[in-house]
Amino acid sequence: MGRLEGKNILITGASAGIGEACAREFAKEGSNLILAARRLSKLDELKADILKQHPNITIYTVALDVSDKENIDKVVPGLLEKVKHVDVLVNNAGLVIGLDRLLDTSAEAIDAMFNTNVKGLVFLTQAVLPGMLARQTGHIINLGSVAGKQSYGGGSIYCATKHAVDAITRALSIELVDTPLRVSQICPGMVKTEFSTIRFRGDQEKADNVYKGLQPLVGQDIAELIVFTASRPPHVNISDMLVFPTAQADSKTISRST
Repeated sequence: MGRLEGKNILITGASAGIGEACAREFAKEGSNLILAARRLSKLDELKADILKQHPNITIYTVALDVSDKENIDKVVPGLLEKVKHVDVLVNNAGLVIGLDRLLDTSAEAIDAMFNTNVKGLVFLTQAVLPGMLARQTGHIINLGSVAGKQSYGGGSIYCATKHAVDAITRALSIELVDTPLRVSQICPGMVKTEFSTIRFRGDQEKADNVYKGLQPLVGQDIAELIVFTASRPPHVNISDMLVFPTAQADSKTISRST
């Protein structure tokens, strides 16, 4: 039996991209899934597809907007009554809006990024962590980014949110060091998902140009690393992982074919 078989895995932002890929990879391990995102119909489609291949696992889907604390406070307690406990929390939900300079970034974009990337991660962790502490077992895995390690022009607010994720992850690991709980952070470079499409407000051509001339990472690449991190033996904690496609060396150093 694998270490993740029968474990309950809560994944936010599970309707697409890295979150969807995580759901599929954890299902291969025999894990039960709690899939959360704003688009419930997408989650239900994903659930049906996964159960065709893995009929022996249990999957819950729940409409959840992590940027809304009232929504978290309303939804999560009822969810936990059904699933009883969460073994692994994957704080994957996140977004970026535009490539505007700080001077030009709108208040709405600032709020959206901080509410989702930072506050949502914190509030959901606060909702799940007490149960983990009560049972003295659990693993929190946060989706960071190279943007949380290196800032770049046109990304001041997004970088700030991912620097916050880095700081929160490190501080939480210190706070929990005298418990068996584990805290990890996975920080991808360029990953081709709908992330860039959202960044450019639906402009697919601009989104595609981000990855032009190189082979970027895909959601499954990161999902495999998240599952690997979650499946280490209890005395092993992968605290921080920075992952690039081979053609990327840092946030702005990229080799593109002509």
